[in-house]
Amino acid sequence: MHDSILITLADDDEDDRLFFTDAFEELKINTIVNTVNNGRELLNFLNHPETILPNIVFLDLNMPILNGIECLKEIKLNDKFNDIVIAIYSTSSSDQDVEDTFVLGANIYIKKPSHFDDLKKILTNIVTVNWQYHTSGLNKDNFLLRL
Repeated sequence: MHDSILITLADDDEDDRLFFTDAFEELKINTIVNTVNNGRELLNFLNHPETILPNIVFLDLNMPILNGIECLKEIKLNDKFNDIVIAIYSTSSSDQDVEDTFVLGANIYIKKPSHFDDLKKILTNIVTVNWQYHTSGLNKDNFLLRL
């Protein structure tokens, strides 16, 4: 077993995926980042028998084939995925999206930042949180991550 934090990003926007992986490359945190293009790919990846499950999944909401909400529902139906932290990663910060993903059991909601330094700050925050303790006190006030 290695000590890296395994991260998977599901996002259909290639620029966003690049932005995300670049940010992690600059951070001095031991991570292994894997990206998929849509929700179906994410579920295929998670369900593959040889996949080592990620610690954190960053989930874009607006994706073709299977969107973030549908993905989140599927992930939450499978006990095998109980330990995965789900971070919603979206350009939307509509109250409805925040509400829906909170109710469905996501761990945190991040509005995609437009600045690279903000992204690095956010990712550092998320990756260094001790989620075992954090999720027990999960409440709506700290669900939406604000910079």
